This record gives sequence, C-alpha cells and structure tokens, in this order.
Amino acid sequence: MGKKSTKKKQMLGKKLKQNRRIPVLAVLRTHRRVQFNRFQRDWRKRKLGLKG
Repeated sequence: MGKKSTKKKQMLGKKLKQNRRIPVLAVLRTHRRVQFNRFQRDWRKRKLGLKG
C-alpha cells in the first residue's frame, strides 16, 4: 500500500465530515424538517465514491 496523496486525504476528510449524524437540536429547531443526513452512508453497503 502506497502513501495517500494530500488531495486524497482532503477528500477522505470531507467525506468523514459529511458522514456525521445530524444533531438533535437541529431536528428540533427545524421542526423535523431536517431529519436525516443525506450524506450519511452505511459503510458495509455504500462506497465512498472518491475520484482520483
């Protein structure tokens, strides 16, 4: 396995941040309009979709 490039590291970091769960306060404040994170993924089923 080779070392990751800085570009790939940035992409991995971005995907990691996108994967975070939505805070309960956000759900309450928006009156459940925002219920789930569209970017959240099941690591067993969905791939990261990194290009490069």
